[in-house]
Amino acid sequence: MGIKSFQGARRQKTNTTDATPLKVSDYMTRDLVTFSPNQTIESVMQAIIKHRISGGPVVNEKNELIGVISEGDCIKQISESRYYNMPMQDKTIEKHMALDVETIDGNMNIFDAANKFLQAKRRRFPIVENGKLVGQISQKDVLKAAMTLKGQNWK
Repeated sequence: MGIKSFQGARRQKTNTTDATPLKVSDYMTRDLVTFSPNQTIESVMQAIIKHRISGGPVVNEKNELIGVISEGDCIKQISESRYYNMPMQDKTIEKHMALDVETIDGNMNIFDAANKFLQAKRRRFPIVENGKLVGQISQKDVLKAAMTLKGQNWK
């Protein structure tokens, strides 16, 4: 009597991760709410509330990234203006935005970007190509990417 194989029919291996986009540029937001350095803090606060965002990039007239303004920056200005009893209606964001902005490469793997979020403790990273702002990746974008890959290998 011969030996039978109990392995069953052999399937060809399919590599689903090759076709799956894993780059930051595949998940980043390209349609951004941006601010200019001469905008008032009050107009920035209105935009943050209207668009339900926690902040955004500040760009010059050439669409070059020069800073980031956040809810925290606005709250700090509210607190200072109240403390010193100074109106903030005509104060611009130029002196209140973060100038030292870390960026992420659009070709970076989405999981490397997730690791960078953990290390840097940031909520968003701008993506700059050839000196121009082209998009932004947020922690929520990384979560969306992970959900689209759910059930596949994390390679």
